[in-house]
Amino acid sequence: MVNRRSQRVLRLIILIIAVLLIAVALLFLGRLTRTIGEEKQRRQLSSALKAIAENQGVEAVLALSGVQLSDIFYGEEGLTILSGDDSTWRYTSSEMVNITAYEKVNRSVVHITGAEPSLGMSVDTQGTGSGIILSSDGYILTNAHVVEKANTLQVGLYTQEVYTAKLIGLDSVEDLAVIKIDVPRSVRLEPVTLGDSDALKVGQTVIAIGNPFGYDRTMTTGIVSGLNRPVRSADGKIIMNAIQTDATINPGNSGGPLINSRSEVVGINTSIYSTTGSSQGLGFAIPIKTALTIVPDLIQTGKVSRGWLDVAAVQLSPQLVSYAKLAVDEGVLVSQVAAGGWAEKAGIQGGTQAVQYGSSLLYLGGDIITRVGQTKIRDLNDLYLALLPTRSGQKIEVEVNRKGETKRFTVQLIERTAQHVGALVR
Repeated sequence: MVNRRSQRVLRLIILIIAVLLIAVALLFLGRLTRTIGEEKQRRQLSSALKAIAENQGVEAVLALSGVQLSDIFYGEEGLTILSGDDSTWRYTSSEMVNITAYEKVNRSVVHITGAEPSLGMSVDTQGTGSGIILSSDGYILTNAHVVEKANTLQVGLYTQEVYTAKLIGLDSVEDLAVIKIDVPRSVRLEPVTLGDSDALKVGQTVIAIGNPFGYDRTMTTGIVSGLNRPVRSADGKIIMNAIQTDATINPGNSGGPLINSRSEVVGINTSIYSTTGSSQGLGFAIPIKTALTIVPDLIQTGKVSRGWLDVAAVQLSPQLVSYAKLAVDEGVLVSQVAAGGWAEKAGIQGGTQAVQYGSSLLYLGGDIITRVGQTKIRDLNDLYLALLPTRSGQKIEVEVNRKGETKRFTVQLIERTAQHVGALVR
């Protein structure tokens, strides 16, 4: 009797344990199923939101979530989202970017006036422009055309103090110059922060600060509307690799900074291009990278001796490649070499077949330059940039394509002149 009762209890216990195990298993399977389903839904939702963000922007995703969006700031570390009712705000985030950039830079912008000697007049005429403070000991960067004709230079600081400046160095080819002022120890000069002009993108916001028409430290905003532009300024100077912007640049802005939204100087404003001479046209700035390659030479020796190849170069075009049946479709054609020059002595060959190409006469059959040093040459702008850091007398390796065969030569460079740069803009 006892054994039967014990067996029944044991079976009951086993049954209860089995039921519990089944219940636990069912619960686990249910949760696993729900987890798999939720993960699948998350993936589908993520895919859908990603598609919305790509097609309609981040703003559309935030709108779906019910976030009251006011503005978004895109930075290197991600997005900064400003939400809530903006009716209580004093400034928008875009305004704050502009305000902050101006407040950081405007004290580093100077007003330059120069007295130019005038024949038959009892007083000298006054030229005006802008400049940026490079160092706390008084070095200032500006355009060459702002200072090159002046016999006296005056620099006005943001404090309204005015000091006499002396010309340290000038490069009319790049339209850049360095001047210097000596100030008392009690006067604190605030140098600019230099940025990376190579990192600029078309569409990026830029800010111009200068002294147009004598109005100190005026600010205008715009975007980068083009890069790597070869342009001829109003006074005939050739600006290679220029930054094109629609930020308003008026007379007096020349030599002033073009800055990004991080308050970094990315260019030196130099000219406008329009049919009327006013700022309704296109503005151009010299990349700060170009300036940095020559500032040390201007400070140390007062001038820059650039290297150049003594050849007549012609940029390839699809029409020229097709007409001449060339082996490559990118590069720079050597139309002629200077007789007895370094390029000819090194072995580079010019063309022999004279043809009329547009308004120019060129010679086909010459070598095609495809690389200079470590830089691949696709066009004339690449050739200019590859030789930008070089000096006359320096030797550099030049790779050419000669009727389908690659050849390399070590060529000594001549000194680059304004005529060489001018030949790049046709």
